[in-house]
Amino acid sequence: MSGSANAGALRSERLSAAGRGKAIEQLARVEEYFGSLMRHADTRDGAVESADPGLGGRLLYAGELHDEGRALATAGNVAGAATLAATADAIAQTQAIREGVVDFLVNSLDEALRILKNEIRKREPVAVCVSSNPREVEHEMRERGVQPDLLAEIRGAVRGAELRSRETHVVRPEPVAATQALLAWCVTVAPAHWMPMLDAMAMDCVCASEWATLRWLRHAPRYVSRGSRGVRVLRCSPQTARAISTRIESAMQRGTIETAVWMAMRIGDEREWRPSAPPEAR
Repeated sequence: MSGSANAGALRSERLSAAGRGKAIEQLARVEEYFGSLMRHADTRDGAVESADPGLGGRLLYAGELHDEGRALATAGNVAGAATLAATADAIAQTQAIREGVVDFLVNSLDEALRILKNEIRKREPVAVCVSSNPREVEHEMRERGVQPDLLAEIRGAVRGAELRSRETHVVRPEPVAATQALLAWCVTVAPAHWMPMLDAMAMDCVCASEWATLRWLRHAPRYVSRGSRGVRVLRCSPQTARAISTRIESAMQRGTIETAVWMAMRIGDEREWRPSAPPEAR
């Protein structure tokens, strides 16, 4: 390989690593909102043992769809909520539809409420964006008496604070606790084939008591953006993270997984990701 070709390959590798890092950080942000939302999941009447606890039947107001709003709406989708967002930004609208952050883009609050009420009744997840300024939508929601079950505090301010009632829960990004770990894994070849196998291996290592972690593994793949299809980020106990890492490494060594899997772990408030797979697998 010539020097210029070699340099080009190195640049491509760096870009790939940079893209992977960006996808991981984006998913980690979504997971922080998911962790906070799942504190309000329905766990009554044995829901944890008999079903898939989530926010079915709850209305989450996400507000403007900038980076934080998209992360919140995605977390709401994974948690099973009915999510209402609003933006007058045509680029943000297109991006939200393209990335699967919202299911419907509508022109009025009336249209949004018809969709949301139907899915809330069925306790099914849905995300609807009104193509209007959030302040205008919030004003109309107040006039109509629409009260979300969940609002979010973003950068110190509660989205739609005027809509808050005594029954409304306010969620905010929930950092990883000192006793928890974030495990990330990534494949660059045929993710549609390999990622479900890796997800299944991870689920085998997660205890039933970690029901929020199990819900994340089951539902997050449906909602991650196209650029993150080959990436997973999972909050769990350090013991579970190590068990998953060991299981995947063993599968690579046996040839069950016939592609390289990059893995890294972060525990508590650590800032750096520590690679957890052998060098030849990375």
